[in-house]
Amino acid sequence: MVQDASNQTEPSWLLWAREIQALAQTGLAFTHDQYDRERYERLSALAAQIMAEHTDIEVRHFEMLFDEQAGYATPKVDVRGAVFRDSRILLVRETTDEHRWTLPGGWADVNQSPAEAIVKEVHEEAGLQVRVEKLAAVWDRARHAHQPTYPFHIWKLFFLCKIIGGHPQSGLETSEVAFFAEQELPAELSTSRVLLSQLKRMFDHMRRPELPTEFD
Repeated sequence: MVQDASNQTEPSWLLWAREIQALAQTGLAFTHDQYDRERYERLSALAAQIMAEHTDIEVRHFEMLFDEQAGYATPKVDVRGAVFRDSRILLVRETTDEHRWTLPGGWADVNQSPAEAIVKEVHEEAGLQVRVEKLAAVWDRARHAHQPTYPFHIWKLFFLCKIIGGHPQSGLETSEVAFFAEQELPAELSTSRVLLSQLKRMFDHMRRPELPTEFD
């Protein structure tokens, strides 16, 4: 249940629809009653209709997306790596999302630890071998101004990483790799993945490694 939406940046209708879908998904995972199953399926359909009503996406898209989900509903995990060289931060240009810049990263994979996940992502997207040195932040995507909104609840894990090998080069999902000073950060950021304010906080953590891990 949503306890406090006062510091949410996403619209209330999305929070409500997302919670309805999560309750329906969890209910379908545990119920043994056919009538309850029908009620949960109806709730899932209502969540899809709400999302379609407020977007330009067809309801069938959300229905198919929700049908793919099973088991107890939990937040999805996105990992991002803040890699520095000479006080400049590594950014990659995605081949999707209008080729905008972001920290290397993506969805955490099953059977990988958070550190293993970000090491893999940095290598695949930027060609560098890194060692994770610090969990700088665990942020709820819904509480930050990411655009566009997303049907599911997401936690974003930001790690400070140190280069231990490799050479900067783009990968299958990136078209460019570059290091930027704080005053030279590009305007064309992939705001679905990272925000300017978050990049600046990574610079703060780089300069002051004693800073505690941030959350929410």
